[in-house]
Amino acid sequence: MREVCLDTETTGLDPADGDRVVEVACVELYNLLPTGRELHFYCNPERDMPAEAMAVHGLSAEFLSDKPLFSDQAEKFAAFMDGAKLIAHNADFDVRFLQAEMVRCGRPKLACPVIDTLQLARRKFPGSPASLDALCRRFGIDLSERLKHGALIDTRLLAKVYLELMGGQQPDLALAAEAVASGAAAAVSTIRTTRPARPHVASDAELAAHKAMVDGLKEAIWLKA
Repeated sequence: MREVCLDTETTGLDPADGDRVVEVACVELYNLLPTGRELHFYCNPERDMPAEAMAVHGLSAEFLSDKPLFSDQAEKFAAFMDGAKLIAHNADFDVRFLQAEMVRCGRPKLACPVIDTLQLARRKFPGSPASLDALCRRFGIDLSERLKHGALIDTRLLAKVYLELMGGQQPDLALAAEAVASGAAAAVSTIRTTRPARPHVASDAELAAHKAMVDGLKEAIWLKA
């Protein structure tokens, strides 16, 4: 099962108002384990950067002015997403922006299944805060690098949160992620060694204790036979 955790940064809240994607980050998971494969890029939005948006992610129009357009990176983005399930926090926001960018550059819309971790968290912890920050604190995930919203750091945090929401990553399965990342195998099997049973001979003290316990039983089933 291949999944891609994803986050975007934008110039605003609504692509219908002319807001654009300025940063995209993807982190690949295979069978709920990170493979180490990531995709990250900035985009020139071909417009100004509102102060409100810059206060959130810190990306200025000057910084983005020499970055490629989304259309220049759409093919590699579509290839990375091909065959994967998309995982995002408040997924409707990211998906609306990405679909608008794909249409703008004449490419087909994304057709992948989508899982919204915000909805997952609200169902699992009803009434509790469900922001990415709140979930990181709940699961003990380090937030020290998250000084501002950045797509790459947020996606890496999201991947950890998603794994916790799905039951937590098992440390002894880390080898599976290494195998997938190296392309060694699509499936990883675990070989277990069966140990022979070890005989146990009861000591005199154990036998005496057992007899005392049996003698103290009332209406034992085997005495009625």
